Amino acid sequence: MNIGIDIMGGDFAPAATISGAINARKELPKSDHIFLFGDKDIILEGLAAEKADPAGFEIIHAEETIGMGEHPTKAISQKPNSSISIGFKFLKKNKIDAFTGAGNTGAMLVGSIFSVNTIQGVIRPCITSTIPKENGNVGILLDVGAVPDCRPDVLYQFGILGSLYAQYVYNIKNPRVALLNIGEEEEKGNLLTQSTYRLMKDTKDFNFVGNVEGRDLFADTADVIVCDGFSGNIALKQIEEIGRMMIRRGFSDNFLKRLNYELYGGTPILGINSTVMIAHGISSATAIKNMILLAKDVHKAKLSKKIRTAMAHYINAREKEISS
Repeated sequence: MNIGIDIMGGDFAPAATISGAINARKELPKSDHIFLFGDKDIILEGLAAEKADPAGFEIIHAEETIGMGEHPTKAISQKPNSSISIGFKFLKKNKIDAFTGAGNTGAMLVGSIFSVNTIQGVIRPCITSTIPKENGNVGILLDVGAVPDCRPDVLYQFGILGSLYAQYVYNIKNPRVALLNIGEEEEKGNLLTQSTYRLMKDTKDFNFVGNVEGRDLFADTADVIVCDGFSGNIALKQIEEIGRMMIRRGFSDNFLKRLNYELYGGTPILGINSTVMIAHGISSATAIKNMILLAKDVHKAKLSKKIRTAMAHYINAREKEISS
């Protein structure tokens, strides 16, 4: 398998991305290859500083870098020689099987859509976060920032995408899908959640178990929790900061340690025709390593193919409903 990484992306790049790639290289079999996209001189200097053999990597020179604050669409179109743009060219031509990065999230999303395209039938691709459960299991929260403004049909599709991700990557059988709301009752919430509930309640596309509240995020009431990207991003960052704050104040146990985002590395963009992973901008070398390893798991699970199959069934079912 060939896995690419944007070496220039992230708050602590290139040191963290190079170190993470080196550590991932140690855990991957020799048959797997890691492609490093970025300034060749900077990459070679970083590898030398870590006493790593450059021959263990494929180094692809990119003379431009897309900054964290740049406009995604403009940056992708105006910087064709950036590490992100070149990485997506390799992905499109199947020179790599997965592309990863901790840089400009918007540019990674736009690059995904422009290069490998959205799966037919998917309205909006989304991103997830892995949430530890108090009982030791894990759950999936989506969307966590890609789609701040949603329609009911978009949230419905998030239920499909999240269910497939939980099933095939985390091996959760018949994942329980819930809708994040301000109450458990069907009539609770705003117009968006009320309308989404009506779409979900009788579905056969996934195992819908109703509404859950914010206090249920760590409980074992659902395996997949669906929400708009605005709410999900706020919830995610609140969870992460609570974990860091508790540890800073001297509290430590296994559950708090599992709140550490570094353990999960990154998240795939769900709903595109390939494997693209996004990590926090503040990702450390450990997070980068785990993102690369998760990229292999997602690719091996053939997640994009399974989503394409599921969406084809979904489209056919909707067309039959309309024709009848």
